[in-house]
Amino acid sequence: MTIAKHFQLKDGVLHAENVSLAQLAHDFDTPLFVYSRQALHDAWESYHVAAQGRDVLVCYGMKANSNLAILNEFARLGTGFDIVSGGELARVLAAKGDANKIVFSGVGKQAWEIEAALEAGIKCFNVESEAELQRIAEIALNKGVKAPVSLRVNPDVDAKTHPYISTGLKGNKFGVDINEAPAIYARAQQMPSIDIVGVDCHIGSQITEISPYLDALDKLIALIKQLQAQGIELSHLDIGGGLGIRYTDETPATPTELLSAVFQALDAARLGHLQLILEPGRSLVGNAGVLLTQVEYLKSNQEKNFAIVDAAMNDLIRPTLYDAWHDIEPVTPRSEDVPSHQYDVVGPICESGDWLAKDRPLRLEQGDLLAIMSAGAYAFTMASQYNTRPRAAEVIVDDQSVHLVRPREDIQKIFESERLLD
Repeated sequence: MTIAKHFQLKDGVLHAENVSLAQLAHDFDTPLFVYSRQALHDAWESYHVAAQGRDVLVCYGMKANSNLAILNEFARLGTGFDIVSGGELARVLAAKGDANKIVFSGVGKQAWEIEAALEAGIKCFNVESEAELQRIAEIALNKGVKAPVSLRVNPDVDAKTHPYISTGLKGNKFGVDINEAPAIYARAQQMPSIDIVGVDCHIGSQITEISPYLDALDKLIALIKQLQAQGIELSHLDIGGGLGIRYTDETPATPTELLSAVFQALDAARLGHLQLILEPGRSLVGNAGVLLTQVEYLKSNQEKNFAIVDAAMNDLIRPTLYDAWHDIEPVTPRSEDVPSHQYDVVGPICESGDWLAKDRPLRLEQGDLLAIMSAGAYAFTMASQYNTRPRAAEVIVDDQSVHLVRPREDIQKIFESERLLD
């Protein structure tokens, strides 16, 4: 049994900190996302300690989980934010985040998003194409301001992760070829409305080894040296995010292991003066949350045993999208009097792809509660209303206190903005 630190069995019942998950299911119904406030703090602290008192800005990759309460919690801790849309910018500002600590990534920034970011006074645009650079320059010129930019470079480094979340190879849509970067920087230097402040690189997500980061860093250091020779001095280096978490038996590198190696490389290259920016997402929130679900029916045929639950792919799409593994833990484990079977844990959506786990040994009876572990990242943010299913509620547990930070959607509100034809 693999259970995250902040979700432990107490008196035979799985708890979030000091609150019974069974009680939460009773009070708020299921499916239900449950987050641990202490887990958020502990994850952030791991980066704070790893920074070793150096100039490091942690910008939370908020696409992992963008609930306002979580954003506000990180803002209070001093975190910056990595955003990829105008909507995410609005969320950060609503959560009282500091605009001066926002970096804006993403390949398809629209004009209105660029304008909003300039008006907010963000720290930096991570520019992903020369066409985008030109658009930012024109908008900034029209507004009479200078746009702070870094170029996101693609180092053609294999992050050794799932192809859907690998972003640093030549075949990916992200960034510009690192070999073309010096020429683009030279052109940016001639643009009066552009302020060159850094260089950015993000090679993927759920990375468990340090070596891909260091491979990319070697290329970034060489680029920075070339830019210095061109008379272009940068103030920061953004190495992205992507540090993995444990879903099953992974042993991902820690922030301290990563940053110690990065600092060593920068100091050896006499670049220790640069501010270091990180964009962690999953590693800050992934193991801070679980998805609670109830077994509606048990069903068997000649091929399979199915545990049909009330959560579905619209709540957690990672398994069917990425073939991702999430541990499944009974909230109240059954005794050996209940036989163990290999179950596919599936939802009620009318798709064969609607599964949350396959071939799991579980002792189950109808009505049992299950906790789908490691559901703090890329779960609710990727949720949908497919089959007109209301999105689940979200709660945050703080020791013995419980905070409802997003109520369950009402079915009527799902379609209240739609209109019938005359």
